[in-house]
Amino acid sequence: MMDLTDAQRSLLDHWLGDWDVVADYSWPLQDTVVLHVGAGRDSFIVKASRTSHHVDREITAHEEFLGRFAGWAPRLVRSSVPDRILVTEYLPGELVQGTPAEWRPETYRQAGARLAELLVPGGTSDDYLPHLLERARRSMAAATGLVEGGQLLKLEAMLSRVRPRPVALALTHGDYQPRNWLSDDGRLRVIDFGRAALRHWTSDLVRLHSQQFVGHEELKRAFFSGLDRHLTSEDSDVFHLERIQQAVGTVVWANGIRDARFEEHGREMIRMLVREGEPHP
Repeated sequence: MMDLTDAQRSLLDHWLGDWDVVADYSWPLQDTVVLHVGAGRDSFIVKASRTSHHVDREITAHEEFLGRFAGWAPRLVRSSVPDRILVTEYLPGELVQGTPAEWRPETYRQAGARLAELLVPGGTSDDYLPHLLERARRSMAAATGLVEGGQLLKLEAMLSRVRPRPVALALTHGDYQPRNWLSDDGRLRVIDFGRAALRHWTSDLVRLHSQQFVGHEELKRAFFSGLDRHLTSEDSDVFHLERIQQAVGTVVWANGIRDARFEEHGREMIRMLVREGEPHP
């Protein structure tokens, strides 16, 4: 088990009394402790870190947004931003990833409906597209030597055609895919809001588009049926840029932590973009 700091252990003792570890789901590569703990008859999830900003982000998401989604998103119990620790209720269910539920249309209909609720409007930003372009170009510069030069040139040509404009923002999950969904007797729940932030809504489509939707139009149709929303031409332009940034960013990040499998997934995302060319809904 990854170590909690003395201050974090002291807070847990104060908040929960006598507690025991039921299961350890920690992410060593991201310096994040994730524990299922029991305290009396109650069960909780504890997340803590020494350095990761994802804990801070998750606390903010809980405090500002997630309380309205009781039942399908975890409820915040206690938290400390200075100590980078939070405690949420434990949600029952089985992770969807790697189970038969990952390939059932009903799972995706519910996931679309959950996302429709999650996308709380967050105003309009003049800076969102320029910042996204800047991040994409920084990632591409860092990907030199990791991604074929010809592919980077094609992606840069796509970026050069983007014209900044105001973009409507909404609360997004940041990693919306089956590894962050639970199925409890057929009911879908959503966990792990460490990347939650105000973004363009299409950012939460990227992982699904490059993974589960490939070769499975029935899952895509079910998802958009639950979402009750479709891509406009303007949405498609932003979605394409989100895909470029996440694809190249995945290669760079995964290379940095020596995750070869995830790095190759980023390269496959890039190959998909190059094959498709210009954006389309």
